Amino acid sequence: MEYKIGDKVVYPNQGVGVIEQISYGMLNGRTEKYFMLRIFSSGLKVMVPQTNAAAVGLRPVMRSGETGKVMNYLEKGQYNSHHDWKHRFKENSERMRTGALIEVATVLKSLVALSRTKPLSFREKKMLDRAKFLLVSELATARNTSQETMEGALVKSLAKAKLQMPPAMEKAEA
Repeated sequence: MEYKIGDKVVYPNQGVGVIEQISYGMLNGRTEKYFMLRIFSSGLKVMVPQTNAAAVGLRPVMRSGETGKVMNYLEKGQYNSHHDWKHRFKENSERMRTGALIEVATVLKSLVALSRTKPLSFREKKMLDRAKFLLVSELATARNTSQETMEGALVKSLAKAKLQMPPAMEKAEA
C-alpha cells in the first residue's frame, strides 16, 4: 500500500496513528522506503519499512461507511468462545494481532458475554479493555466523532445484543 504524509493508519494492537514522515534508508545493501508513524493514544513512534507494512498489518483507517458492519456484528453477530481459558486466550490473542476490526469486535463481544457468566482472568480483563479501546478509537476516527460518543454507540450495540459492559469497566470510564 502506498501512504503519504498525513494519512491516518492503524497499527495492529496499538491503534490509530498518522504517517508523519516518509524516509529512505539502506537495508541489506538496498534502498528501503520507511513510514514513520505516531500512535495517537500513546505518542509511540513506529518506523515501518514499506516492504514490511502489509506483513505487520499496517492498514488505512476503515471508511465511515464500513463502520456499520462492525456495529451490526456487535448487535447481531454470532461468536464462538472456547471453554478452556488457555485456548480462548490464544484464539483471542491471534484475533487481536490481525488488526482486523471485525476480529477485535469478536474478542470484545465474546469477552463481554463471558464476563456476564463468570469473572474474567486478569489477562482477559486487559484484553477486553484493549479490544474496547481499539474499537472505540478507530470507529471514532472513521466516523469523525468523539471517543465518548463512539463508546456510547458501542455500549448501545452491545445492549441490543443483550450484553452489557462489565460494571467495573463502566465505572473506570466515568
